[in-house]
Amino acid sequence: MSRLQGKVAIVTGGAKGIGRHYSLALAANGARVMIADIADGKEVVAEIAKAGGSASSTICDVADEASVKAMVAETLKQFGGIDILVNNAALYATLKPRPFDEWDADLWDKVMAINIKGTYLPCRHVAPHMIAKKAGKIINIASGAPYKGIPRMLPYVTSKGAIIAFTRALSRELGVHNINVNTLSPGFTLSDTGLANTVHVEEESEKARASRALKRDAYPEDLTGALLFLASDDSNFVSGQSLVVDGGSANN
Repeated sequence: MSRLQGKVAIVTGGAKGIGRHYSLALAANGARVMIADIADGKEVVAEIAKAGGSASSTICDVADEASVKAMVAETLKQFGGIDILVNNAALYATLKPRPFDEWDADLWDKVMAINIKGTYLPCRHVAPHMIAKKAGKIINIASGAPYKGIPRMLPYVTSKGAIIAFTRALSRELGVHNINVNTLSPGFTLSDTGLANTVHVEEESEKARASRALKRDAYPEDLTGALLFLASDDSNFVSGQSLVVDGGSANN
């Protein structure tokens, strides 16, 4: 039997980039997946169906509470419950690296709204359904960047550091309801959206490889094993933790 058979998972930002790989991996392991993204997720739904899995998609702006509430309601309508929440949606690939004093306030606020509030709102509206059945897995996607203090991406690094703190605090509140809350923190990963932004590849890829114990690039497939661990019963006594998957870079 697949390790997530009978489970329902939401993946925010699940239509493209690393999120697409999260959606595919969860479905391949038996979960029924709701792909919640500002982009159309129908191609991923079709890809999952072709492989024999079950998925649906809905347009969702994670920084807008009404949109999140509608997404949760649609998931319940289609699948009847929610067992796994993967808070993956974030603003990163389109951000151009720059010195700390060149980030204008509006862009700073946009990063915080999507990356922090966009993690809080799905938790806020999914958690009651997990509390009702005394079980659930919440996986917040942070980054290895806060551990290293990556320069020239200050609002992004700040927002992902906040997600690590958010996870630790929320795990305390939801632990009494038998809900696991953990963080998956990837290093710089070559996804299709990341490769499309050559600025990040040029600025970060070589430095990332040099900083790692494992001297190679990271790809989305390197992250799915950790995701499945955190989503499955294998992690039933793990909560409030940040699993850093970066080839050993944060160790240096």
